[in-house]
Amino acid sequence: MGAGRESQNWKGYHSTRPRRQDHVPLLPPSVTTSKGGAKNPRCFVLVSTLAPNFAALSGIGLSRSEIVRLLRLRCRSVVSKLQYYLTLFGSSEAFLQALKFNCNLLTHSIESAVEPNVALLRECGLGDRDIAKLCVGMPWLLTANPECIGSMVARADGLGVSRESPMFRHAMHAVAFHSEEKIAAKMEYLKKTLRWSDAEVRIALSKSPMMLRSSEGMVQRMSEFLISEMGLEPAYIAHRPAMLAYSLERRIRPRYYVVKYLKENGLVSRDRDYYSALTPSEMVFLEKYICPHKQAAPYLAEDYDDACRGQVPDRFRFA
Repeated sequence: MGAGRESQNWKGYHSTRPRRQDHVPLLPPSVTTSKGGAKNPRCFVLVSTLAPNFAALSGIGLSRSEIVRLLRLRCRSVVSKLQYYLTLFGSSEAFLQALKFNCNLLTHSIESAVEPNVALLRECGLGDRDIAKLCVGMPWLLTANPECIGSMVARADGLGVSRESPMFRHAMHAVAFHSEEKIAAKMEYLKKTLRWSDAEVRIALSKSPMMLRSSEGMVQRMSEFLISEMGLEPAYIAHRPAMLAYSLERRIRPRYYVVKYLKENGLVSRDRDYYSALTPSEMVFLEKYICPHKQAAPYLAEDYDDACRGQVPDRFRFA
């Protein structure tokens, strides 16, 4: 008897399921016949859901591939929320990138969850463009508890970065996953390793807050080369912390060798600042430090290439 009821229930289940002909491809036939199109059952939705959504999403400028990704979220209010996010992020590409890291963006209420957080970030001095850039990498900020954002702002303030500074967005990113205790410990390590005073570490962090994300091993290697080998003063580094973000192996060391060689051979002034050789693009560096010396130093370009590959040519071994 139980088996009979199960059989009836099973028949009833099948009778209530949508029939195959009630489904249509998520995209027009010209698209669904492509590789992985109509053969994929996920590429079918009910006509009643598809018709308004596909038209509306196309109407705001999204490509077909972008629409596929969004409609697969099966969020009924997806279209009504998209225009807000596209305005906030500035482009569909930026929004879809944020969506990769927080697929719940389209399930939260704009009015009660997202807009209050955006307003709070604006109150902190961040413009819409800064908010968009910050939230592309950390979209959870848009749906986080406001107290969490307030705590982040306080930690960023603690670095000494002005809220009016373009660096404040980077300061927010730098402290996002660090507690106050961890930040204090990292600042102490920077002071000890780079031989900075309290004032110098704050100067450096105000200019380059992402230093907090640097590994201790990297900071140690930088200290040994910049201070011990290049002979730079700790205070000099603190006022130019951007150099700590460059690659030691592929940028700092090779360019230092080139300038050192030019100085040793009287091809540039001995008071030439090393930092001025670190900041230009690769093309500008070659035009300024390599090309003018082709006759006086015909092997300089080759030696520089070797140094960029981690080698130390004999001509770059100084007494």
